[in-house]
Amino acid sequence: MLSIVSFLLSEVMEQSRRRRQLAYSLLFGLWLPSCLTQTTPSNTGMTTPKPSASPQPQIERLRVRLAGFPRKHNEGRIELFHKGEWGTICDDDFSISNANVLCRQLGFVSATGWTHSAKYGKGQGKIWLDNVLCNGGEKSIEFCKSRGWGNSDCTHDEDAGVVCKDERIPGFVDSNVIDAHVDENKIEEVRLRPVIAMAKKRLPITEGVVEVRYKDGWAQICDLGWTTKNTHVVCGMLGFPHERKVNRNFYKRLKKRAAEKVSKPKVKVSAGGRLYLERQKSNFHIHSVACTGTEVHLAACPLEFSKPNATSSCGGGMAAVVSCMPGPLFIHNSGLKKKFQISSNVRLKGGARVGEGRVEVLKNNEWGTVCDDRWNLQSASVVCRELGFGSAKEALTGARMGQGMGPIYMNEVKCLGQEKSIWNCPFRNITSEDCKHMEDAAVRCNVPYMGLENSIRITGGRTRYEGRMEVLRSDSNGTQSWGLICGENWGTNEAMVACRQLGLGYANQGLQETWYWDNSNVTEMVMSGVKCVGNEMALTQCQHHKTVSCQRAAPKFAAGVICSETASDLVLNAPLVQQSVYIEDRPLHMLYCAAEENCLSKSAAKANWPYGHRRLLRFSSEIHNIGRADFKPKAGRHSWVWHACHGHYHSMDIFTNYDLLNANGSKVAEGHKASFCLEDTDCQEGVSKRYECANFGDQGITVGCWDTYRHDIDCQWIDITDVKPGNYILQVVLNPNHEVAESDFTNNAMKCNCKYDGHRIWLHNCHTGDAFSEEAERRFEKYPGQMDNQIS
Repeated sequence: MLSIVSFLLSEVMEQSRRRRQLAYSLLFGLWLPSCLTQTTPSNTGMTTPKPSASPQPQIERLRVRLAGFPRKHNEGRIELFHKGEWGTICDDDFSISNANVLCRQLGFVSATGWTHSAKYGKGQGKIWLDNVLCNGGEKSIEFCKSRGWGNSDCTHDEDAGVVCKDERIPGFVDSNVIDAHVDENKIEEVRLRPVIAMAKKRLPITEGVVEVRYKDGWAQICDLGWTTKNTHVVCGMLGFPHERKVNRNFYKRLKKRAAEKVSKPKVKVSAGGRLYLERQKSNFHIHSVACTGTEVHLAACPLEFSKPNATSSCGGGMAAVVSCMPGPLFIHNSGLKKKFQISSNVRLKGGARVGEGRVEVLKNNEWGTVCDDRWNLQSASVVCRELGFGSAKEALTGARMGQGMGPIYMNEVKCLGQEKSIWNCPFRNITSEDCKHMEDAAVRCNVPYMGLENSIRITGGRTRYEGRMEVLRSDSNGTQSWGLICGENWGTNEAMVACRQLGLGYANQGLQETWYWDNSNVTEMVMSGVKCVGNEMALTQCQHHKTVSCQRAAPKFAAGVICSETASDLVLNAPLVQQSVYIEDRPLHMLYCAAEENCLSKSAAKANWPYGHRRLLRFSSEIHNIGRADFKPKAGRHSWVWHACHGHYHSMDIFTNYDLLNANGSKVAEGHKASFCLEDTDCQEGVSKRYECANFGDQGITVGCWDTYRHDIDCQWIDITDVKPGNYILQVVLNPNHEVAESDFTNNAMKCNCKYDGHRIWLHNCHTGDAFSEEAERRFEKYPGQMDNQIS
């Protein structure tokens, strides 16, 4: 009996042992390859490991950029940012599948090719990846198989590159940027430290000792051999277009006087002298600088660093001091503003922040764009400086600030960096095959630090981009406490300024009630009657009540905002309006639906229905979304209104205003159009339709698409039955009440000169509101009309 029991026990134990062994085998079978994947051989002489899955993806998304020269914006040497350092990829085993993954990471739809043997020049630093094997469907190169980070037997002669299809992924948010390839570890940050107490209190700081971030503090630069070219670079980095001459003798006297007083303990030292001496006690981190003047960053200049054990790192010299001239937007003195002339034939459009936008240039009194082929920081810096900003922080390609609609005037701009205007730089003229508006160049300029974001904040939101507005105000005793803004009449324009001041991009919505964000102890209204144009840098620059007056003063009626990094931008196809215009005498019995939707003039109500007719000025409208976010109605579909007569939902009460104006600007006839159904009628190549009204579908206009209202549909007209023959201006305004936020409202209006002889009608000079120069716009307004019916 015992032997049987022992046998059974041994069998049970053996089965248990086998189960444990199987579990361990399965565990190690899954775990061991993962471990081997992350193991980097310590001996480079060892046998080359087979490609395996790359290391686990980093917590921070992998940054990828194109580099090298010569190249277009959609091609270049591939560089990856890993462990705080940019590095390259070796071309061993490289393939089109790898290139497809990388191009998508860069915001392009796919790759058309790849390059080997450092075609775009040799990179520097690490070669991060080697023997990369992608399937082509990975979301990031880090998910592909490779030898592991930093494990390579290549040299930079084998750096890989890609050629991406010149077509952007719709709605891709990340920057398509050509940025400054400088060693940021060498110089992290630069500032001006004022030595005069009064200068420290006023922003921007335009003069002071140049200091660089060093370890946990700040260090100075020796001024031996310091030149105006060095000053030019420093001023540009800090947002200033020009430099001024420094009174160096003043600083020498200050240094001498302070030193003399310090040598006499009983003598009181001035604040300025004490501050200056404190700076002098610091070690000089940089011994000499030799900029050419065209660099966009001090770190791009040849630098000689002070030796740690040197007894005197600036013998016979002193700390470098610079003085900069701010642009007109940042000058407090109105007299100086008038003296500073900025360019009148270059502008920035579509940007959310001050000093950024799509580059547009003026030629023959019409604005056009610049193609991004060979667009770089030197050319971008010339644009920035001529507009009153500093050097360029980023040179953006691929219509990163939206697409223009007019002509494209320049291609392959090749500025050296010292030109006064982009018009002084070599460039190629454009042919229709060269560029499309999806290649419009843009810039982000360095701007002076104004501290505007310190006097405003948003609280209580679900993300940092939304919340209730609070502003910092001083009471009669000089005490600062935070307060609320009255929500009455607060709208999109005001929200645009608030989001700009906060550095949070574009406005998505301006909210007049924020009861669900009331989570702070701030309850007092300190600002009311805010009315902004929309281009101001801060809310304090907008109109507002001197004394707070708010009918609904409860905290839940405080103003709020929702900001966004992207926004839509609607613009009308002006030539199509001019080409499609005509007059129709339409019988009243065919206008019952139009009358129901208020698409006829007031006199129609007194007509002898259903007899007679109305005279209609008809034309087609093609509304493009050239922004970076889809245009979607503010109201959700639950609140859309069904119109049985026309058989569709209206998602916006008024989507477009149509007006006929006389020479005085008074309306002689008007019309309005609800959004019958916002949808994608057609799109540019490579962009798919997203919105369709059929079957209660989503309404909107996709980026790169347009919504067409043909001339032969109801309400696509102005009722001119009561209009007398004469010369007029036809005006069409999209999104007239700014109900939906856009990146730029200045291009929402379209105007045409109009001649009506009582039987026929002609339109000419049709253009969007900001497409002409100021001079051409004045001529347009004064235009007397055609002398006959022939229009050349």
